[in-house]
Amino acid sequence: MSDKNQYIYKFNVIHKCDMCGSDVATHKILGQRLNLSQGFKPKSKIGISTTIMKCNNCNLIYANPLPIPNKIEDHYGVPADDYWKPDYFEIDRVTFPTKLKLIKELLPFKQGMRVLDIGAGIGKNMTMLKEAGFDVYGLEPSEQFRQKAIEKLNIDPDRLKHITVEDAQYEENYFDFITFGAVLEHLAYPGKSIENAVKWLKPNGIIQVEVPSSRYLIAKLINLYFRIIGTTFVTNLSPMHNPYHLYEFDLKTFEENAKKNNCEVVDYQYHVCSIPYFPNFTKPFINWIMKKTNTGLQLSICLKKIK
Repeated sequence: MSDKNQYIYKFNVIHKCDMCGSDVATHKILGQRLNLSQGFKPKSKIGISTTIMKCNNCNLIYANPLPIPNKIEDHYGVPADDYWKPDYFEIDRVTFPTKLKLIKELLPFKQGMRVLDIGAGIGKNMTMLKEAGFDVYGLEPSEQFRQKAIEKLNIDPDRLKHITVEDAQYEENYFDFITFGAVLEHLAYPGKSIENAVKWLKPNGIIQVEVPSSRYLIAKLINLYFRIIGTTFVTNLSPMHNPYHLYEFDLKTFEENAKKNNCEVVDYQYHVCSIPYFPNFTKPFINWIMKKTNTGLQLSICLKKIK
């Protein structure tokens, strides 16, 4: 993997919200984000920063200018054995099957329905989708991840393409179900990727998306702390360091985007996930607040293609 100081980026200035199309001139500047972990004293760090903005129409949070790596391998071309602990290759047969139960109800499911897993990684979801009765295909932009999927989980190489969603081509109305698991936040232009997926989706088909939430309470509290200590930095996103998040999304983000793509939101859930930085005795109360106010870390959305 390249040393992080050796990364080469091009910085694309954003003029329109990628998800809803509104003019950036109407958007809010939240602050600056460094190309490294900022900690609680970002003014003491040396690095390159970009501006973080929020769309006032759909609540998308994004980096502007948008840093795009010269080579995708700079971000994701890492050997899987170095990136994950050995137990990563064990399949979680609790979380994803629970999500599949909802998807099967929304479709409704029939044996052999065709599914595309975008950002398939090492193929764990592809394995469970096949076990659940789907006819499974996948996309994975990292050749190292794809090879691990083939070697470790016996994924059929003909079913898992080494290609990005931006460059992939499929027949229109081909899939019953398309899933983006922790993918859209890494893509330079997520709106275009959803547009592609909708073309490949059959009428009444479902697109399932999991993304970081722009409502996340902990991020808001850290940003408040940064303001109190007199900085213009924010904690949102990580466009030039691991985990390389370029966007955070809101329910309204997908509602506005759905209007452009002949879709409708048919299910959504905000998930609390982890609560860092706070003493353990405070976490039950913070957890309760986030559940009540939909300000958890992660947003799960299901979109249905209208006939």
